[in-house]
Amino acid sequence: MSTFPTAAPIPGPDQSFGGRAFAPRDDGTVVGVGIDVVEIARLTAMLERTPALLDRLLTPTERSLSAASRAARVAAKEAVGKALGAPGDFSWQDVTVERTHVRRPYLRLRGATLRAAEQQGVVHLHLSLSHDGDVATAIVVAERGTASPKDPAP
Repeated sequence: MSTFPTAAPIPGPDQSFGGRAFAPRDDGTVVGVGIDVVEIARLTAMLERTPALLDRLLTPTERSLSAASRAARVAAKEAVGKALGAPGDFSWQDVTVERTHVRRPYLRLRGATLRAAEQQGVVHLHLSLSHDGDVATAIVVAERGTASPKDPAP
């Protein structure tokens, strides 16, 4: 049996598989996980019918991206809301996706969405984006640090 800290303490039903178990954490590290899927053509049609949606859903730097990248950004914003437990005063403009110098995507929060993350002690948001064919997806994992939710780490 593995001594890996998140390994299942009790062997599972199929021991013939072998390997290392990665059981769900129960230490409160993961605040939430959010996933969302956006049909690229559907979003594009919505933006063409209602041009004001572009300004409502996307930040200025996100608006000039390709249709697939815009759809992935909308999916990321939805996934953030889900990972944080759908904060009531969530604003599309409070979340933006940026990229590191090697093009790895990451999230930047502000306003009510940032406050919701801080109140829950979130110190890191993991983001994965993908698009293939007519579908864009995003997954967000909200991770808490060692500080309590009421006393987030600096």
